Order: sequence, then structure tokens, then C-alpha cells
Amino acid sequence: MSSRQSVVLIRGGGDLATGIAARLHRSGITIIVTEVQKPRAVRRLVALAQAVYSREVLVEDLHGKLVITAEEASIAIKGGKIPVMIDPEAKIRNELRIVALVDARMRKRPPEIGVEGVPLVIGVGPGFSAGLDCHAVVETKRGPNMGRVFWEGSAEPDTGIPG
Repeated sequence: MSSRQSVVLIRGGGDLATGIAARLHRSGITIIVTEVQKPRAVRRLVALAQAVYSREVLVEDLHGKLVITAEEASIAIKGGKIPVMIDPEAKIRNELRIVALVDARMRKRPPEIGVEGVPLVIGVGPGFSAGLDCHAVVETKRGPNMGRVFWEGSAEPDTGIPG
């Protein structure tokens, strides 16, 4: 993959992250998904994180493929696949031209990577504060504000009760 190619990095490959990946991929945006060694995605049959366990995964029209290097990611992208990398620290961001980082890991606490070094950082769910550790936050709590983007402030706090 050319270091000049613009890429959106999605941290996490769970079901919500996969929904985000689907929207971006179908819009023609180049994406890479990073995951941990043993993803904790609950709905693995609809999650790109499953590629870590099975090497490849098909979620509707999305074909995720486990890759190790930026070069393998480039080959996957050229083949119409979404590269999934085991890269908990998102170190791949130092090798590529990342234009946006979407943190969709649902950790419910502030991220270790903030707004520095990436033009646009979007936090998904509770634990993010727009203007502090990300540029925008997407609400994930079910209800009338689900999907709302906050350019200031935070999403609703974690209730500890799964939706």
C-alpha cells in the first residue's frame, strides 16, 4: 500500500464497528480495521473481528481478511477486501496516511490515542469527550439520540446495562 493513499483506520471490529466499516467501504473509502489478539466481539457472525479467528470472514457484502503487513493490506484492498490486522496499539497509523481514526472498540473509557497526529478522530460510544480526546463522538445508546454526532461534549455515560 502506498504511504500516500488515504486510509480511515477503524479500531475494533465488533458489530458496531462493522456497521461503520460497511458504510465507509460501500462509499468507496479505503479502510483498515485493527483488533486485539483475541477479540471479544459478541456477535462474531456479523463482525469483521471474526477474521482474526477464521482468517477471512464474509458479512453481507463485506469480505474481511486477516493481514499482517501494510503490503498484505494493500493486496487485500486491491482485491476488494477489508484488511483486518492484529494491532492493539494501532501502530499501522505510523506507516500509512491516516486521514481519520474511528475508535469503535466500545471500551467506555478515554482512548490512549487522542487527537494528535490524525486529522480527524471519531469516538464511538461512552468514554469520549469531543474537543478533549477526539474531534467528534457518536452516541450509541438506544433511543432518540442514537447515531447523533457530538462536536462538543460526550455521549451518554455507560449505564452498565447492555442494550
